[in-house]
Amino acid sequence: MVELETGTQNFKTRIVGESAMVDFGRCLGEAFKSSALERGLVVFLEGDLGAGKTTLSRGVLIACGHSGAVKSPTYTLVEPYEFQGLTVYHFDLYRLGDPEELEYLGIRDYFGPSSICLLEWPARGEGFLPTPDLTLTVSVDGEGRQVSVQGHSALGQTIISVGASTWSQ
Repeated sequence: MVELETGTQNFKTRIVGESAMVDFGRCLGEAFKSSALERGLVVFLEGDLGAGKTTLSRGVLIACGHSGAVKSPTYTLVEPYEFQGLTVYHFDLYRLGDPEELEYLGIRDYFGPSSICLLEWPARGEGFLPTPDLTLTVSVDGEGRQVSVQGHSALGQTIISVGASTWSQ
């Protein structure tokens, strides 16, 4: 079930079931692909453990052409997925001891044209991460999940305004 509530920079929806979360991520991924090619896209994924951030990421990756398993890169911190003309970097910063560790990882090299950076637990990298284009917040809501999408840049706001009609179907 998807309930639409939109604003100029925000989109909220309620999703019930894992497959619906993957489908929502797939719809997001379709909107992300064309937007990321020119300058790249930075997406923060926020929410408690088990809220569905990785499940949503799986949908984004499916939209980009991935067909295998998607696991949270909790121990490796980042998992790259290469597609024709596009790279999706899936970060999980949950186990990051100090945000400065991101400098040793070469974090700045990941944010560029033709890349989508999906960052779980972005607060753990505060001070070393760029301002996101979008923040997706996933929270448990009874048997489902509440997903809030906030646009922080012109690109993020455009993605919301273009994608909202598709995301609510």
